[in-house]
Amino acid sequence: MARVGVIVVGLCLVLYFVLTGQWSYLYLTSGEPIGIAMGVALVVLPLIGAWAMVREIQFGIQADRLGSRLDAEGGMPAAETELTPSGRLAKSDAEPLVQRYTAEAEAAADDWRARYRLGVVQDAAGRRKDARASIRDAIRLAKAGT
Repeated sequence: MARVGVIVVGLCLVLYFVLTGQWSYLYLTSGEPIGIAMGVALVVLPLIGAWAMVREIQFGIQADRLGSRLDAEGGMPAAETELTPSGRLAKSDAEPLVQRYTAEAEAAADDWRARYRLGVVQDAAGRRKDARASIRDAIRLAKAGT
């Protein structure tokens, strides 16, 4: 389902490029300084957006591959406590688990598996930013190790 969403967003981005390309051409050929500046902005800003989208897709693919690999090895963290209906850890259970997995990741600083498990637990605890950072570290460590 997520892949369908990525395809839809990608198609919307292509449509956006076509439309902004037309508008930027009109602005750039207007001869007016403000029009030219707007035309340049209509070229640069979508490129920044496309770069960000490509980076997110790369992150998602790499994280998915590592997650599948870790799951196949039987190394994914098991749900040790009750989860909320949204799939998150209860607040009272989250902190001890995050601390435990953080200690394990710090003890095995070069192990991408420990860092990935930490990211999974952080995500389940609702710490999305920390989880993404941990999984980015896991991706970096996995690349360095292979």
